[in-house]
Amino acid sequence: MSSPAACARAASSGAPAPHVRWLGVQEYEPTWRAMQRFTDTRAPDTPDELWLLEHPPVFTLGMNADPAHVLAAGDIPVVRIDRGGQVTYHGPGQLVAYALVDLRRARLGVRDLVTALERAVTGYAADLGITAECRRSAPGVYVGARKLASVGIRVRRGASYHGIALNVCNDLGPFQRIDPCGYPGLEMTRLKDLAAVDTVDLAAEGLLPHLLRRLYRAAHAGCSGGD
Repeated sequence: MSSPAACARAASSGAPAPHVRWLGVQEYEPTWRAMQRFTDTRAPDTPDELWLLEHPPVFTLGMNADPAHVLAAGDIPVVRIDRGGQVTYHGPGQLVAYALVDLRRARLGVRDLVTALERAVTGYAADLGITAECRRSAPGVYVGARKLASVGIRVRRGASYHGIALNVCNDLGPFQRIDPCGYPGLEMTRLKDLAAVDTVDLAAEGLLPHLLRRLYRAAHAGCSGGD
């Protein structure tokens, strides 16, 4: 599933071509543990992987997140995990892209990786006629005052995992049970309400080329979004 252009760039740098895996709907915690195992056991010549998937309903809290930002979890489980950031929600209809990247081999810093993920979403949004932006002071992708995608990563042994979550056709109601990303009153939006994209498969097909292009080229420019 890797794009020919991304494979060519990887080959020219001496790195193996990235593997792209569409995993469908996966429970959150086993997927998180699988990312950790992959990162802990990868070798210098292990190809990077991009995992595209959906999760059943779950709230996740970053390492240093304040649990007070979970206002009313109700019947949705809350999982404390090892990424940065505060609380967010994952659920069916949301496209999650996990970037398992050897950052040293890709010559990417943490900020470069976050920017690449954000710009992949803003580029895909532009294809759909949507004006979206990233903000250095508040990671993620925004359309006006509303948040379209949330980003959070972890780096271990020089490699990344976790990634970016793009709202496609998911129920936005659960976001009202939390302060999304630690911001009280932050409103969310989704592609279904902004463009003719109403399935996760369609969103994955459109986003993937942007992810590959942004991750597998020099990505050292700063975020162009305003604060």
